[in-house]
Amino acid sequence: MVATRPEAGLEAPATSLAPAIVADAEAPVGCDPGQVLLFASPERPVRGRSFRVMAVTDRRIEGALALDGDGARSAAGTMDDGAGPPFLWILPVDGARPGKNHVTFTGSQACGARTIADLEVVVGDGGRSAQLRAPRKWLWVTRRPWTPLYENLYSAWVAHLFQAPLGALPSWGALDEVLSDRSRNFLFDHLGAAEDEQGASIRPDCADLPYFLRAYFSFKLSLPFGWSHCSRGDNAGPPTCGSFATSEDPFPAQDAGPQVLPPWADPERPSGGPWDDNAKRFAEMLRTTLADAVQSGAGRTRAEDDESDYYPIALSLGSLRPGTIFADPYGHVLVLASRVDQTPSGAGALLAVDAQPDGTISRKRFWRGNFLFAVNPALGSAGFKRFRPIVRDRGPGRLRRAKNAELEDYSSRDQYVGVEAFYDKVEDILSPAPLDPAQALLSTLQALDEQVRARVTSVENGRKFLAGRSAVADMPEREKIFETTGAWEDFATPSRDLRLLIAIDVALAGPRDVARRPYRFKMPNGRSGEQVSADLQGVLTGQLSERGFTYVRTDGSSWALKLRDVVDRQAALEMAYDPNDCVEARWGAPPGSDEASTCHAHAPADQVAKMVEYRAWFHERRRPPR
Repeated sequence: MVATRPEAGLEAPATSLAPAIVADAEAPVGCDPGQVLLFASPERPVRGRSFRVMAVTDRRIEGALALDGDGARSAAGTMDDGAGPPFLWILPVDGARPGKNHVTFTGSQACGARTIADLEVVVGDGGRSAQLRAPRKWLWVTRRPWTPLYENLYSAWVAHLFQAPLGALPSWGALDEVLSDRSRNFLFDHLGAAEDEQGASIRPDCADLPYFLRAYFSFKLSLPFGWSHCSRGDNAGPPTCGSFATSEDPFPAQDAGPQVLPPWADPERPSGGPWDDNAKRFAEMLRTTLADAVQSGAGRTRAEDDESDYYPIALSLGSLRPGTIFADPYGHVLVLASRVDQTPSGAGALLAVDAQPDGTISRKRFWRGNFLFAVNPALGSAGFKRFRPIVRDRGPGRLRRAKNAELEDYSSRDQYVGVEAFYDKVEDILSPAPLDPAQALLSTLQALDEQVRARVTSVENGRKFLAGRSAVADMPEREKIFETTGAWEDFATPSRDLRLLIAIDVALAGPRDVARRPYRFKMPNGRSGEQVSADLQGVLTGQLSERGFTYVRTDGSSWALKLRDVVDRQAALEMAYDPNDCVEARWGAPPGSDEASTCHAHAPADQVAKMVEYRAWFHERRRPPR
C-alpha cells in the first residue's frame, strides 16, 4: 500500500481519503483493481445531512462498497455503468448520524473476499459553514497535487455528471443545471458551505466547457489549476499560447506591466463585501476572467508544442476516457463523457458532451459525421487531447504545466498519420471484434438520426428568437459567420449545418465502407464485399424512409419529415443557417408547398447575397481559412 501524500510545499489534505492501493501482482486474473481511491463527500459530513462515499479503480473487478456506522447502521454501494476506465462505485448515505462510519471496499468471493481498501468517515455534530473564506490573492488554497488517482476521480466525476442510457439524447439548459443536480454531481456542496445553492449562472460555450469542468473540480478538491491566453491561428500558422495564469497567480504581469485587477481579485479590496465568500468569487471568475480568456484555439496548438494547456494522446482504450477533449480543426470542442463496450449485437461507442453558444449542453456519439478531423499544419493539431497536469517547480515553487516529456500517454504522431487512418484507428479501438455489416450501418444511421434531432432543438431556439425579436440578427462577414457573438452566434447554425452535410455524406458512403475494409466485418458466407455493399444499399434506402422526426412550424403546428427528406434537401441546407429566415426555410421546405405555407419571415436581401457567395463552402464541405 502506498499512502497519498502532498508534494513538498503543499498543505495537508483537508478531506478523508483512503490509502491508494497499487497493482497486486499475485491477485487472480480479474481481481487486480490497479490503483484504488476511496473518497468521501462532503469533506466534513455533518449531522442530518447526506454524504457519499466513492471507490474509484483503474480496472474492472467484482467488488463491493459497504459502510458500517455507529448504532449498527449499514449500507451498500453500487457500481456505475460505463466501460471505463476508470470504474466508479457510489454509496449514498442519507440523514447522517454523528459518529464514526467504517467503509470497506472488498473483492468478490472469487477474488478471496479480501478487503482492498477501507476508510473511516467521521460525521460531525455541528452545522455547515456560513461561507467559504476567500484568500486575498489566490483563487483558492492548493492543498494537494494532481496524481493519477485524482485524474481517475476527475474522469469518474465527468462520467457520472453526464450519465444517461446509450439511446437517450440528454440535454441541459446550462452547465449550472447539471452541477446543481445532486444525483449527478457527487461534489455538490463538497466544501460544506452550500456553495452550490447560490443560484450562480454558469453558461460556458464549447471552448469554455472543459475549462469550467476542470476549474470546478480543482476548486472543490484544492488542486492547482491553470489556463492560457491563446491565439486562433491564421494563414501564417496554427494557434500558440502564452500568458499562463494559475489558481495561485490568476493575473500574472504582462509585457506592458501589471494587469488591472477586477474588484473580486483585488487583494486590497475592503473586507465585509461579497468577495469575502469564495463561492461567489469563484463563480465570478468563471463568468468573467476565465470565459473571456479561453477559446477554441487552445485545442489546436501544434502537437509538439510544450507551452499549451492540452496535449495530444496516444490512442487506446485507457486514454479515451471521460474528461479527455476532442478539438476539431475548425474550432469546435467536445468533452468525452463515457464509452460503451462492443457487444455481439452492437458496435462500441464513444459519447461526448458539448456546449452551444446559447449555453445548452447536449451529448452526442463519436462518428465521422460529428467529430471532424483533418491533418493540416495550417489548422494546427486537432484530435483527442487531455489537460496538462499543473505541477509545482521544486526550486522557485511556482506552478507550471507539465512538459510533453513528463507525460506517459503523450504522442505527437499517433493521431496524425492521415484522416482515414485516424478514423479507422478509433473505430478499431472501440470495436476490436469484426462487426456485423448491417449493425454497423444501423449504428451510423442512428448517429445521423441523433444529429438531425439535435438540429431540431437549435432551429427551434431560432424560431423562438424570430417570434420575439425586435431587430434583425446581424450577419458577420465571410469566415466570421462561424465565429462571432450575439444573436448570430446564439441562433445561427452554419457550423452545425456544415457538420450535418458532412454527416450525410458519411452515412451515404456506409455501404461502400464494407467494400473498402471487408476484414473489419463479419461477412456472410459466400458473399463478397461488393455483394454485401449492394445489400446494405437496400437497408440504407429503407432506413432513410422509415426514420422520422417533427419540427414546429412558424404557426406552432408540427410538421413531420423523414431522414430521406433531409438527404434530398442537401442543396437547400447549404443556405439554411440564417436565424432571420423562417423555420420552414431552415428545414428546406420547397417554396409554394403546404409545408412552406406558414412561413412569413425571410432573411434580408443582403444576407441572402452573402449566403449565395459563401455557398461553395457548404457545397464542398470545407471551412474557409481564417
